[in-house]
Amino acid sequence: MRPLAVALLIALAAPAFADSNLPPSYWAYRQLPDAKQEAKAQELMQEIRCLVCQGQSIADSDAELAGDMRDLVRRRIAAGEKPDQIRAWLIERYGDWISYRPSAKPIAWPLWAAPVVLLIFGAAVAAGRLRRKRR
Repeated sequence: MRPLAVALLIALAAPAFADSNLPPSYWAYRQLPDAKQEAKAQELMQEIRCLVCQGQSIADSDAELAGDMRDLVRRRIAAGEKPDQIRAWLIERYGDWISYRPSAKPIAWPLWAAPVVLLIFGAAVAAGRLRRKRR
């Protein structure tokens, strides 16, 4: 009984120890000195999904990983890299899902076409029902 209680206590307490005790990355909560570069970084950070929160951008998330990603974006912008290059690198590393900007690749075409197909199908069903009611 005692080993089961210890295992349960560890399982319940584990999330409390999930964050590290390391200080945040340097640029996680600081802005770049150049306002134009910071504006580019902010715009890009709004378009990148947090890997931990999944419903927030890295600009809005307080997760430690989001802070590391903000640091990475700001460092690369400060080094002269273009936001599109950074986004492409992040997509290559984490997949299309990380970007809030939808993909135009052929694999995503059914997702783009689905609303139109459903509207046409709904209109056809509604037209058919109206014809039956008139008879």
